[in-house]
Amino acid sequence: MARVTAGAAPDTEALSAFADIVGSAHVLTENETTAGYCIDWTGRFSGQSPAVVRPRTTQEVSELLRVCVEHGVHVVPQGGNTGLVGGSVPLHGEVVMSLRRMTTIDAVDPLSHQVTVEAGATLADLHTTAAQAGLAFGVDLAARDSCTIGGMVATNAGGIHVLRHGSMRQQIVGLETVLSDGRVLRHLAGLHKDNTGYDLDRLMCGSEGTLGVITRVRVQLVPALGHIATAMIGLDDVAEAVGLLAHLRQTVPSLLAAEAIMASAMDVVRHCQGLEPPVPASALWLLVEAASSTTDPVDELAEGLMSWRDDLDVAVATDGPGSERLWRFRETITESISQLGVPHKLDVTLPAATLAAFNAAVGDVIAERAPDARTVVFGHLGDGNLHVNVLGAVDDDDIDGAVLKLVADHGGSISAEHGIGTAKSAWLHLSRTTAELATFRALRAALDPAGILNPHVLAP
Repeated sequence: MARVTAGAAPDTEALSAFADIVGSAHVLTENETTAGYCIDWTGRFSGQSPAVVRPRTTQEVSELLRVCVEHGVHVVPQGGNTGLVGGSVPLHGEVVMSLRRMTTIDAVDPLSHQVTVEAGATLADLHTTAAQAGLAFGVDLAARDSCTIGGMVATNAGGIHVLRHGSMRQQIVGLETVLSDGRVLRHLAGLHKDNTGYDLDRLMCGSEGTLGVITRVRVQLVPALGHIATAMIGLDDVAEAVGLLAHLRQTVPSLLAAEAIMASAMDVVRHCQGLEPPVPASALWLLVEAASSTTDPVDELAEGLMSWRDDLDVAVATDGPGSERLWRFRETITESISQLGVPHKLDVTLPAATLAAFNAAVGDVIAERAPDARTVVFGHLGDGNLHVNVLGAVDDDDIDGAVLKLVADHGGSISAEHGIGTAKSAWLHLSRTTAELATFRALRAALDPAGILNPHVLAP
């Protein structure tokens, strides 16, 4: 798209205007203070920024964007910077707008079971606020202590409970967004029925900071699930795991999560964490959890498993510590992989019908192009989301192209949770039609005519 050009570096006048808006302490220009905002947490994507600005209010965001438009300065909005596709770091010398100071969480509305949250609040803090009101938030991620609500909306984050509650898009009942020219779109009433035109809130969800800067989010909360049963099942066939999950979805109404730990991922956890799984398997370990707000789901889960096959190898936990021990196998995979090197990560979705075939083929596809690479696969089996990790010296573009084409050939999506960013933009045509891409660009041109918001991300 021709709109992407080199952005101007903020001159003295722009930097002075930034300081007048947010205070000089929140305009960072020295390398030692900006470095942490310029590299993603995997270490794969890094850049440089002439300035990191840290607004505290929506009004400050609005004023900062007006200055950026006036001076032709490109902006990367940034939350917790926990993405995997280079969408939240300044790879082309952009100014970083960090929302981490915007952390206010309002009181929970006890009648609607909703709460309004500023974009920089962490997922963990939202969980705490909901729990204090006797409720819960429907999305959970391993990065809960650092990922921010605004960033999760911008990437339509999913996590481990999509099976039960859906992704971020399903939690949103209102949004406040600042357009590039400083205008504020505010729609925070939280009405479930509001047929007054276009759904701009959900348009912003998954837009990766290309249409506006999300500043506040009103989310729907769900009942707290105090009764939990967790099981780890050892399986020797990925196709059987897919079939078992389909069976559990029919027979276990309280099913909350279903996670797949392929043998390659369990090997990494064994090596790095010293953990030995409680049941044997050769293909994968399926971690499932059932939860209820009123009754103990353990019998329901047990009956669901037994009615599939009565000789399954299963370890069950019915209390918090036991559940945490089983979940540790899943939640330490990412940190274990990172201990072995800087991983090349591909986050994709497959239909249930082709997931096993893709899993069988992806290792060979990678090995053909990088014989010394190590492929590690795990993911959210409940929604078909697999995390393909490649360790070792690889040609990023060659590996990306091969794996993402394999995904498309199996009817999947090249991005499940983290968006397109800069890493996958060249392959977006595999999942979106020419007409859809043209519509993406028309929306960007309409809402950000100056082209300053994350211009190299998504569909540049």
